[in-house]
Formats: sequence, structure tokens, C-alpha cells
Amino acid sequence: MRRPSLWILAALLAGAIAAGAHFRVGTALEVGAGFAARVSCALMLNSGFDQDLAMNRYVAHVLGPSSALLRIEVDRTAGSVDARAARLVGARAIHREGVGCTLLAGSDEGRLRGFQDPGHRPALSPSEPWPEGNGPIEPPPARLSVALDAAFAEPEGVPGRMRQTHAVLVVHRGQLLAERYAPGIDASTPLLSWSAAKSVIASLVGVASLEGRIDLLAPAPVTEWQAPDDPRRAITTDQLLRMSSGLAFDETYGATQDVSRMLFTRADTGAFAASFLLQHPPDSAWSYSSGTSNILARILRQRFDGDLQAMVRWSRDSFFDPLGMRSAFFGTDASGSFIGSSFFFATARDYARFGQLHLQDGVWQGRRILPEGWVDYVRTPTPASRGGYGAGWWLNDGDPDDPEERMWPSLPRETFAARGMSGQYVVVVPSADLVVVRLGLTQSGGDALQGIEPLVAAVLEAVAGGPIEGH
Repeated sequence: MRRPSLWILAALLAGAIAAGAHFRVGTALEVGAGFAARVSCALMLNSGFDQDLAMNRYVAHVLGPSSALLRIEVDRTAGSVDARAARLVGARAIHREGVGCTLLAGSDEGRLRGFQDPGHRPALSPSEPWPEGNGPIEPPPARLSVALDAAFAEPEGVPGRMRQTHAVLVVHRGQLLAERYAPGIDASTPLLSWSAAKSVIASLVGVASLEGRIDLLAPAPVTEWQAPDDPRRAITTDQLLRMSSGLAFDETYGATQDVSRMLFTRADTGAFAASFLLQHPPDSAWSYSSGTSNILARILRQRFDGDLQAMVRWSRDSFFDPLGMRSAFFGTDASGSFIGSSFFFATARDYARFGQLHLQDGVWQGRRILPEGWVDYVRTPTPASRGGYGAGWWLNDGDPDDPEERMWPSLPRETFAARGMSGQYVVVVPSADLVVVRLGLTQSGGDALQGIEPLVAAVLEAVAGGPIEGH
């Protein structure tokens, strides 16, 4: 995965100004304002973070020195965040119950405010144990506490960067053995997914497939691709899930690149992604793409005739609520599509339920939630990914020519993970009957700073020591 580096906005902006590239300057400013508005809204109004954590310890770090050009106004009562870059370009994000924050991107706010949340979601029992309820758990045993201590410790020798772990949970043999949260965050706090959302949108596609709404192996029903001479009409939903569509979408995280413009300037993210031409024949190359996840989300929206309320209700009734994921929701774009690539929110315990479902072959309390064989399907390597990616999930299979050349060499090869920037992970280890969740807002640094591989390795060593009594 190409690690995000939006903080290069300042460098790109300075270079664009020096070159007199007025279009790029305007785009960079628009992206910066859109990022600040959407992400600040998500962190403050979805997660309830204070402005210092959201802005000073994350957004300002991501945008780098260019954040000095921004003016941000937060109105918690009205549910809105406004950002203005260099007093020239503005962006506004609004919060709506049930779908969180939406970037207006030129859309009519009154129309969007007309959305009505489908209804109350009863809370799980605060006394019944996880996963059926949200009852308290015993303090973690010493051997797990050591692993959690290390996961929350700020590493030395990385000046200007912070690990900022927000939550770590360990589920072994279906039992929640350990959980820990950063100050100000608890088991009820919805936390941002970033690209871990791709694994969740893949699951919703799986549910739609089970219900006969989508045929994975048929050409994807994308309106813009239906001309008889358009080679994109052959792209299947499976290829979109596997990032092997061949579309010329640039996932580089810079101020003016495709992914940044899609997420932070566009009202319809799926339509923007669908507008790209083919760079490679489908299935001939693998290229990580937030664009294809948002095309999938747009396809889901169209299955419900664009009715956002109906789609939200379906996502709850068919997937989230049967698992007990009562906190879970997707943020949307202004067209009414879920942001399938990046803006899913749930509590850490609900992320753990999501991982546990995949340990149980898509079955929950005797009910089949995902199609039979779905977990094997998402874990099957996409050939062009060289063992690194399945269908919406990261894999640890390794390069077929060198199995030791893999994402996390110290972890079992069958490990697979939902994985997002700034350190969002739902790691599933089938051979150990284990799920490890790590969520945070790490300031760059990749896996090494986020510490996910040593965390899971330490947990594996701890649970391999035999049954943990009292849990």
C-alpha cells in the first residue's frame, strides 16, 4: 500500500506557485480546505474529539506548514465545519445523524439536511459479555498487559511524530480478553477507519451478492461504461474488489492527485472514479485504488435507486445490527453514496465483531450473514498482487516466488487484515482463533511506527501460553 503523505501539500503548493501553475495551486488549496473541513468534522462531530486532538495533533500534522494558511470554524450546535484556505478557497462539511459528516462540495445544504435517520438502534446490554452484549471484562493478564503497554508507548527516536494509539483489543477463541483506550476515548467512541473501510464495503457487497442484488462475476453495472465500444464495460465487480480493474486511477497521496481530489473536492466520489480510462487490461495488473471502492459504493447506492435512507436501513438490518455493530455507520458523499474507501466509523468493540465474523466464516449466532465461502474468497490472493491482496482485504501470503517476502514476516502466512492509514487495523489470525484491533491517528511512519506486527506477535506469544483463566 502506498503510504499517505498529504503533508506534502506545502511542498507541492510551493512548487506550483514557483512554476506559475495556477490550476494546480487552486486544486491544492481546494484539497487542503476540503481535507480540513471533512476530517475535522469527522473527528470532532463523529468521534467527539476536542479541537486540539483533531486539529493540532492530526489535521495540522497531515497538512504540514500549509495548515497555517487555513482558517477553520467549528459549530457543534449547527453540526458544521467550515475551512478556508489562504482566504481564497472554502469548504464546508455538515454532520447528519446516522451518516456522520458529509463534504458539501458545491451541493445544496438544505437538500442534504433533509435526510432522516432510519430510526433508533437499541443499545446492547451493558451487563452481558461481548460479543452479545457490551459488558465489562476482567483486567487483562500480565502477559497481555505487556503487549498493550508497548502498543501505547510513544517510541523514541522519531521526533515530530506520534504513535497516538487510541484503542487496542484482543479477542481469542471468541472472548474479549483485553482492551485499552487512550485518555478521552472509551468503548463507546466511534473511531475513524480510513482505508479499513474497504474491507467493510467489500462485506456489504458480499451481503448484496447473497441477496441477489449483485453478481460478482458479471460486468459491473456502471452507467458510464455501457457503450458497445467501451472496453471498461468488461470490468467485473470482482475485479473492482480486487483492485485489478486496470483503471488509470492514481492513489498517490499528494495535493493534486486523483485520490485527494476525489475525497476532498467531489460531490460524487464514485462518478469521479468511474470517469477514468483503462491503463491496463482488466486483471493484468494490480493497483491499490480508493476509486474502485467508491465505484462499488455507488453501485450499492444504485441498487436502492439512490435512496440513502433505504440503503442505511438495509446496511443495518442485513449486516451491522445482527452482529451487534450498533455504532457502525458510513459517512457519505454529497450524492448519497457511502465513502466506501475511507470514512467508516465504529467503536473498537464493533471493529472486533467485524473481525470475529470473518473467523466464523461469515456466520453469526447461527445466521449466515455473508455468502458461504465468502471468507475464503476475500482471502484468495489476487494474482497480480503477488500474494498481498485479496478482495478488499490485505493478505500475508507472500510473493509466490518468495513466500518470505510478505507484509508481516513474523506473523503466520494465513493472517489477513483490514488496514487503513494512520494505523487502523483489524487483524485476523485463523490458526490462532485470534482477532487484534488497533486504532489510532499515528502521524505517518507506517507499520513500523504504528507497531502492528510486534503487537500481534506479542499477543500470539501470550495466548500460546495456554488458557487464560477467568476470561
